[in-house]
Amino acid sequence: MKEKKAAALKYTRGKDQAPRVVAKGRGQLAERIVSIAREHGIPIHEDRQLVEILSALDLYQEIPPELYRAVAEILAFIYRVSKEL
Repeated sequence: MKEKKAAALKYTRGKDQAPRVVAKGRGQLAERIVSIAREHGIPIHEDRQLVEILSALDLYQEIPPELYRAVAEILAFIYRVSKEL
């Protein structure tokens, strides 16, 4: 079984040009990232391919333009889920 990985993005409408990677890790650190997100009611989206790419980025680095579409779809999902709560 592969080791669990997690990455967290932050996007502030109008402030940032693109979402930034604000946390990333694997194993116990990945579990802690997910746990903290759940504790704060932050929606979680699982995508193994995307987390692999995001994990390769530096912390606080803006996501590259190639990922805009994938991340935009996730952000749209999160906004829909947040409105339903």
